[in-house]
Amino acid sequence: MDVAPKEGVPQDADALTIDTRFSQVVDGFELTVADLEAVRLILRGNSVIDWNRAVFPDLASVDAFLRLLWIDPDDPEDRRRMKYVHRSAITYLEEHLGLRFPEDLKQPDDVREIFLLASQTGGFRRRQILACAILKLMHTIVHMEAAELRHQTALSEADLLGLAERHISEAAQHMRDQGFPIVSFYGNRKSRESTITKLLAKREATAAMVFDKLRFRIVTEKREHIVPALAWLTRHVFPFNYVIPGQSHNNLVDIHAEWSRPPYKELADQLHGFTAEEHQPFNPDDNPFSGSSYRVVNFIVDYPVRIDHLGHARYGAMLGRIVFVQTEFQLVDAQTAIANESGENAHERYKERQRAMVASRLRKGGRYKRRRGGKRHGDG
Repeated sequence: MDVAPKEGVPQDADALTIDTRFSQVVDGFELTVADLEAVRLILRGNSVIDWNRAVFPDLASVDAFLRLLWIDPDDPEDRRRMKYVHRSAITYLEEHLGLRFPEDLKQPDDVREIFLLASQTGGFRRRQILACAILKLMHTIVHMEAAELRHQTALSEADLLGLAERHISEAAQHMRDQGFPIVSFYGNRKSRESTITKLLAKREATAAMVFDKLRFRIVTEKREHIVPALAWLTRHVFPFNYVIPGQSHNNLVDIHAEWSRPPYKELADQLHGFTAEEHQPFNPDDNPFSGSSYRVVNFIVDYPVRIDHLGHARYGAMLGRIVFVQTEFQLVDAQTAIANESGENAHERYKERQRAMVASRLRKGGRYKRRRGGKRHGDG
């Protein structure tokens, strides 16, 4: 894309070169309440399981969402899969939680109607709440069965990463073609050596999980373009419900300030559950290796990859045809990106601090000296 590693630097080094030739203003991109809900989910690191209402105004919006999940609403096999997951959700909710459903929720003519019922405002809330419960269970079941499907197939991680990388790179080109105000949209994969260093450097139990083997960095022209860029990504690249809760780090976009002024104020007033949480401007990372002034929006997505075209369709309705690839996204504006590459924030300084911790732990055990700052290029 528009950003490439500096000459002589390995791809995994995360060096940033800004191409300032591309500078166009996006035309006609207007955000909706649904966009703002998705952006808030990303910036706060929350979960859709805690939502109390969906935001799907019509079947066209439902179909667009399903296609982001790599589900074709016109494909008979995909429709059977949706009905199977819906029935599984109803069974769990009735047998384990004792809920009872009206017939149109229990046996809808079209499962897509559940999305519309979960989005209703006003009137009798119980039906809307029950529809939301069904969607939450369907979301959970899809995740669980996608993990099982991945275990039962012989696809290599490299193959899956390659599929995800190709799909996202195509979307990146689409973003540029539409004239969105970005100066770069760049992706790479973490090297084996970098993964080893990361695992040795982190003390947390979650260190066994490396989320950022595939990562993309997006640099917008200005800071005010970051929120629209996040909204664009949730419309065209990944479904918002697959942003992994608790893995978002934001010390760049002040949510309260953004939501309090045009063009977002009127939309923010319509957000569900808009509470004092929004008055906490940032959701920062506590990364001991980052420079204290490093700024970024960073989050992890379970990116869906469809595998039936690779000869893995035999599980059909039971497990579906989709698995997930954990992918990191980073967003920053051009001015901040330059600042992030200087002084204590410089990548080499970051790697030095990380290597020093690894060496200390291997020799005699080490202690973290906590720094407040953003996630450093996905090497957290």
